[in-house]
Amino acid sequence: MLLHELSIPRTAFEDGTGWALRPQGACRGDVCIPLSDDVFTGDGDLVDVVAAATLMQLPLVTDDEHGVSALGPWPGTGRALVSADAPDLVLPDLDGNEFRLSSLRGQKVLILSWAPY
Repeated sequence: MLLHELSIPRTAFEDGTGWALRPQGACRGDVCIPLSDDVFTGDGDLVDVVAAATLMQLPLVTDDEHGVSALGPWPGTGRALVSADAPDLVLPDLDGNEFRLSSLRGQKVLILSWAPY
């Protein structure tokens, strides 16, 4: 879930994470994670993403320079990344020359894949 603010409406948090915010905590299926009152701000209609991520053990990365944050999936799903190291992909560039992803090591890289199906 990409964010431009770290205090977001409850509905946006629920829609973006798949967790329902109930009195007993953040719930999905038969799993509920208790949340403290400091997760909710304003009149209780805003979620402090940093506090929620900490309590729920959700990965949260913030790039202050660009004003964007990424909130990752709950580690209990089995879909969390083991590391931030990408495999060394080797693909042809637009001219047909071999391009190695490892040539960008140490830089921030966005990999966008697309398929017509």
